[in-house]
This record gives sequence, C-alpha cells and structure tokens, in this order.
Amino acid sequence: MNILEAILLGLVQGLTEFLPISSSGHLLLLQDIMGIYENRALVSVMLHLGTLLAVVIFFFKDLLALLKKPYNTLLNLIIATIPAALVMPLIKEHVEALFGPTFYCFGFLITAVVLLLTEIISKKNIGTPAEEVDSKKALAMGLAQAVAVIPGISRSGSTICAGVLSEAKREAVAKFSFLMSVPVILGSSAVSALEISTLQIDALPLLLGMASAFVTGILSIKLMMKAIKKSNYRWFSAYLFLLFALVFTNIFIARIW
Repeated sequence: MNILEAILLGLVQGLTEFLPISSSGHLLLLQDIMGIYENRALVSVMLHLGTLLAVVIFFFKDLLALLKKPYNTLLNLIIATIPAALVMPLIKEHVEALFGPTFYCFGFLITAVVLLLTEIISKKNIGTPAEEVDSKKALAMGLAQAVAVIPGISRSGSTICAGVLSEAKREAVAKFSFLMSVPVILGSSAVSALEISTLQIDALPLLLGMASAFVTGILSIKLMMKAIKKSNYRWFSAYLFLLFALVFTNIFIARIW
C-alpha cells in the first residue's frame, strides 16, 4: 500500500464511518478494486483510529461528562460495549474469512433493508414521546454493534436504528452511537499496535491515511447529526441497494473490476 492509496482509503474511511453505509465494507470494496490484499484487517483498524480522534474532538465535552456523577452514561456505555467485547475474541480466527466480498456484498443489502424499515417505522411513530438512552436501550444498541462486526453491516447504522426503534431520542441515540465506537476502536487498535511491531509495514502511509480519515470523519459526523434529526435514511438505503447490485453483479454475473 503506497501513500496515495493510504490517503484514498483514509478519505473513504472518514466519509463512511459515521454515515450508516459501513466503512469496513467500503474499505474492503476499494481495496479489492485497487488490488490491495495484505494486512487488510490491520489497515482497517488503524484507519479507524483517525475517525476515533474525530469522535474525541467533536464530543470532547460529552466524554468529560462521562466522568461526572451519577455516571449513568458511562454505565450505559459499558453495557453497550459488552456484546462486542464478547464477540470479537470468538471471531478473531475467522476475521480474514469475513473480509471476503460475499460477506460485505450481502452486508450492504442487510444494512439497506434495516435502514429502510427503520425510516418507515420511525415515521409511523412520529408522535411517540422521545426518551433518553437508558440501560435497556444501550444493551439493544450494543447487540446491534456486535452484529455489525460483519463487513458491510454498518456499525453506526445498526446502533442508531436499534436506538431509534427502541423509541429513544434521535439526537441522543446518534451521540451515544458515536461514543460507543471509542472503547471498541481502542481495544482493536491496542491489539493491532502489537501486530505492527512484528510486521514489516511502512508506518508513513498508515499515518497519512489516519490523518485523512480524521479530517473527513469530522465532516461525516456533522452530516450524520443533521440526517438523524430528520430520520432521513431512505437515500442511504437506496445507495446501499445500488451498491449491493453492483457488487453482486461483479461477484456472480460478470467481472467489473
């Protein structure tokens, strides 16, 4: 992976991480198109560090508030992190298999359907009183995050949809979803940092990729915060249906790249 490829991957990571369209699926798709097949899981995790920094800066005050009594949000965050923490060790040996195109192809389809159903249901429940994210809603979002370890299934999309369908306040759901990414990315990055020390990988492209992911990540957060207020997921859903059709065609019908 050269510098230009790393910057391009970082741009895609930043743009797609906080939009409900699966950054992992887009990274794998782009890597397949560019013919990059080495250390894919490692590259994905390290680029996620760039978007993690975007979350930390954008929600810095909210992160500081986690340390203030009565610690309700912090407790809910721990609850939401447990499912993914339990799932990750179980699939560690199968991660590379999950990175195959068939998985992210149908992952795009699953996310598209979930987003469309969420918009339909949330529009029907427009009069329902909004609630903050409590422990039960946090657990539902955590379970959704655990499922989203499969490439193509959007982490932000799944968690936000779970929160919205549980009738929590949309802005609170979006903010909590972004905060949920912090412990998951930190844990994955800690493991990847150890791997970097044992692999012969040029650190400069990774660092530049992380920088580009950070810049576009900030823009992506702002866009998603606006979209969540309107509960407008149909365009994301339509895009993923088209993307699924394109990847499906490439895999099963006729090679496009």
